[in-house]
Amino acid sequence: MSASSDQQDLGFAPMFDQPIAYMQRTREWYLALGYDNPYTWAHYTDVPFHALGKPLSAATVTLITTAAPYQEGKGPQGPGAPYNAAAKFYEVYSLPTGCDPDLRISHVAIDRKHTSMEDSRTWFPLAALRESLQEGRVGRLAARFHGAPTNRSQRHTLAVDCAEILRRCLEDRVDAAILVPNCPVCHQTVSLLARHLEAHGIATVIMGCAKDVVEYCGVPRFLFSDFPLGNGAGRPHDSESQRRTLALALQVLESAPGPRATVQNPQRWCDDPDWKLDYCNAARVSPAELQVLREEAESARRLARGMREASQASGRAAGLDPAAPQNKTLG
Repeated sequence: MSASSDQQDLGFAPMFDQPIAYMQRTREWYLALGYDNPYTWAHYTDVPFHALGKPLSAATVTLITTAAPYQEGKGPQGPGAPYNAAAKFYEVYSLPTGCDPDLRISHVAIDRKHTSMEDSRTWFPLAALRESLQEGRVGRLAARFHGAPTNRSQRHTLAVDCAEILRRCLEDRVDAAILVPNCPVCHQTVSLLARHLEAHGIATVIMGCAKDVVEYCGVPRFLFSDFPLGNGAGRPHDSESQRRTLALALQVLESAPGPRATVQNPQRWCDDPDWKLDYCNAARVSPAELQVLREEAESARRLARGMREASQASGRAAGLDPAAPQNKTLG
């Protein structure tokens, strides 16, 4: 009997039906595109942990997102939009939790083949969080939520963005933060941010899909959903999935026994796991397609670099001291 038939007889899932190795996948992808300086991902052994010092029903909670506010005139940003470097943002932003913001994810490398980008509640769970507030599960929503720039430079994220988001959370007297990333680098960004917040007395939980990136960095609490990138808050157009996903994240936030607590969402994306083989997989792209993607990647990299340098120049003119960029390969 062959190994594959034996696995079928035993009811095993396909060997590839496991969390996607995004760090390896993106390394191989960028090598295929012609970039020979692989990205160095953030990695720590020690992980800060701050236990929520009060019941969640009495706590003030905020959201932190890597989604970008819609920018008119910056190209396609809606459902089905291609990767759009022009829609990126490079400074922390904050908006009131009492509004319904138009947030998009066209500026990051999500899974565009297997998700529609139609339902923002899959990457920004404010509506589900409001329901938890009405049910008494959460004590209070902070006055603002915050947008974290997806910087490839860990130095800039740590020195500038983490410090600024912490300052704003302290101003709002936040007890806990829910962080929702989208692309692989987004997952690293919010992992660094979660570590920083925890070290300064704010409990955190990440709702994400790139398990290897988050666990390699080392975070206090992580709710892993084995969904395509861009769906860390539940399946699109499925309010029950979104409600259950947030409820599980709140449970992890409240009851995690210590750092590096990962809980896997029991929901599945679909019955066929073949979607896991597509993301950044050069073996599934023809040479002609790869050449087109190589040209698009280089164009986007130049555009993003120009925008980043302009943002840094603006910061220096305003008397700020942006940290020097590093690890530019994924830009």
